[in-house]
Amino acid sequence: MAERVVPEPQRRRRRPTRQGTVLSERLIVETALRLVGQHGAEALTVRRLGAALGSDPSSIYRYFRNTDDLLLAITDELVGRAQQGWRPSGDWRADLREIGLRVHASYQAHPQAALLAAHRSTGRAHETAAVEAILGVLRSAGFPDGEAVRIYHAFVDQSLGFAALDAAALALPAPARAADELVWQSSYGRLDASTHPNIAATSRLLAADMRRSGYPFALELLLDAIAARLPRAADGG
Repeated sequence: MAERVVPEPQRRRRRPTRQGTVLSERLIVETALRLVGQHGAEALTVRRLGAALGSDPSSIYRYFRNTDDLLLAITDELVGRAQQGWRPSGDWRADLREIGLRVHASYQAHPQAALLAAHRSTGRAHETAAVEAILGVLRSAGFPDGEAVRIYHAFVDQSLGFAALDAAALALPAPARAADELVWQSSYGRLDASTHPNIAATSRLLAADMRRSGYPFALELLLDAIAARLPRAADGG
């Protein structure tokens, strides 16, 4: 999709498409999410979007400069879905836990899109609201600004890192995903205790645990680490 900026007054199409639908930024983003979910990154083209919308592909330029602009909108939509219905409780740990789990769940609901979006920064409305909310939780808890920013950085990178990792696994073809899970039984479960005593002792636990995302436990570990810094931070240390 080439760079092509349409002047703002001309950007909105009011006539219905061939399918009788009036185009909007939200409709295009939702359609793009559906196409990427069905066909992967290669579906993010003007031609395929136009076909799915029943509209001339060039009409997409009325809303997005190029496919990267559309991808940023998709990213912001995933962030926005994670925030729907969330309200701060005043308990910083519970609030951070819920935000992290919501972000992870939002990306897992769209694994193909998550692979494209988890590493992007948009500067758009939903992302800005999320940054404001997380920093607000941390500053209200008593962390000074420098510490709040460092914790924010670690917290967000952890949630998005796991979102991308788990999305990559979910995006695998079902046979490949099943084969990866079976490795923990078929390979690790058969290792001899004389050569691999630690794996042999824990192989059943490994096989069960590696089928699940490590994010919830990793999040608790991070929250523990944050809590350990709170008294020192609150004292200005």
